[in-house]
Amino acid sequence: MGKILIIEDEAAIRRVLKKILTEENKNYEVSEAEDGLIGIELIKNNDYDLVLCDIKMPKMDGVEVLDAVMKIKPEIPMVMISGHGDLETAVETMRKGAFDYIAKPPDLNRLLNTVRHALDRKSLVTENKRLKKKVSKNYQMIGESPAIVQIKEIIEKVAPTEARVLITGQNGTGKELVAHWLHQKSERAKGPMIEVNCAAIPSELIESELFGHVKGAFTSANKDRAGKFEAANGGTLFLDEIGDMSLSAQAKVLRALQENKVQRVGSDKDLKVDVRVVAATNKNLKEEIKAKRFREDLYHRLAVILIAVPNLNDRREDIPSLVNYFSEKIAKEQGTTPKTFSEDALSQLKDYDWTGNIRELRNVVERLMILGGKEITQRDVEAFASK
Repeated sequence: MGKILIIEDEAAIRRVLKKILTEENKNYEVSEAEDGLIGIELIKNNDYDLVLCDIKMPKMDGVEVLDAVMKIKPEIPMVMISGHGDLETAVETMRKGAFDYIAKPPDLNRLLNTVRHALDRKSLVTENKRLKKKVSKNYQMIGESPAIVQIKEIIEKVAPTEARVLITGQNGTGKELVAHWLHQKSERAKGPMIEVNCAAIPSELIESELFGHVKGAFTSANKDRAGKFEAANGGTLFLDEIGDMSLSAQAKVLRALQENKVQRVGSDKDLKVDVRVVAATNKNLKEEIKAKRFREDLYHRLAVILIAVPNLNDRREDIPSLVNYFSEKIAKEQGTTPKTFSEDALSQLKDYDWTGNIRELRNVVERLMILGGKEITQRDVEAFASK
């Protein structure tokens, strides 16, 4: 269903436009405004999917309406209606953010095509916002311990820059979460975030995965394939467990960072890339450098900003908040009601040795929600959360 507002001072034209639109699609809900001031008030108080707005109107002209809408609800597509003498102004409105313009008298096919395209764009914008909101909810940083507060403060300062970040910490501490926060709060948030788990890809395939390959580069390369650097163009490339990357791949990553260029495996052609690299590792890279398993020059390229994610044992005061968050999240996933945890149960969980960190805590919360009573008690924890 499309909710459309027509702002036009000539009643006859409003009637014609409304008739065309409602006959085209019975699901179009069309409202009218006789001048720009009334139109702005309607836009403030309603969620329109499209606005058709005349340029020449008394009280407030279409250009002023467009400027106001761009400030209050810029996601609404604005289609300007121009008289014969308004063509130059109509083109100028496109530069200001209008979706399109239609000349008077409106051509039927052009009008309907423009309306369809504008509504399709509005639908895409709405869906993208929904997906981004969903992604943001999936990557929340829970806790107010000093260590977590410090990480949040660093992210706020670093995310808007282009500085490369190296995230360190044990498995299960939330390094991926930090990387997602950096991306979401950066100027690149509208671009892609591409993740590569360097430990999960065989060393002989890592270069093809990162840089792509051309047809015939190796036995199974039956067609050209873009790599992750190309896929992340304009966004962020997250290299997880970079300490497991082969030395030959490290050399190529170093070149990519130095020159903002990559070469597909089997090609000598340079491809320009615009990528912010965020890396993570559970290893001590300085020890890896001493053992000649990691390039020192690459380390210094990656570690412009260092973020050390603490073990759960070092932030036990965050456990009650994490338990509550996981309880609600798991209940939503399973279509059940979140369970409360007694103070004794929370105290017991705070005393555990969390060698698997947050990942282990989440598994324990899920187990307790399935096997425990309506309220999770200390007895439930002792019975079901044992190592």
